[in-house]
Amino acid sequence: MDFFQLNAGAHAYLGDAVLEGLIRRALILKGFEKSAHLNKEALKYVTAVNQCIAYKRIEGCLTEEEASIFNRGRNCSHLNIPKSASPIEYKIATGFEAVFGYLRLVNNESRINELFTLAYPDLQ
Repeated sequence: MDFFQLNAGAHAYLGDAVLEGLIRRALILKGFEKSAHLNKEALKYVTAVNQCIAYKRIEGCLTEEEASIFNRGRNCSHLNIPKSASPIEYKIATGFEAVFGYLRLVNNESRINELFTLAYPDLQ
């Protein structure tokens, strides 16, 4: 299967789960143990607004292929934009998630970890 040609929404769907798992792991390693605290802390990272901020930290580091995946994710149509984010922030967050989803599909775990470290330096 050509994962590059896969629907950008599918990349973002998987990327959302990839990021959620990485963030949860990082929070646990930082010493958060109770689910209420974990959920509260995770919200600092998983919202569209905060993913948009994280993307700004990595946008200059993306390969041509990753930038293409980001653009496709950003440009896919959305009907459910949350009230907590602007349409632009939500689209950027979707592109950001698409990059991580694509990298998981092609089994590039080292690149996932590299970009995650750059995107979320305070979780390291």
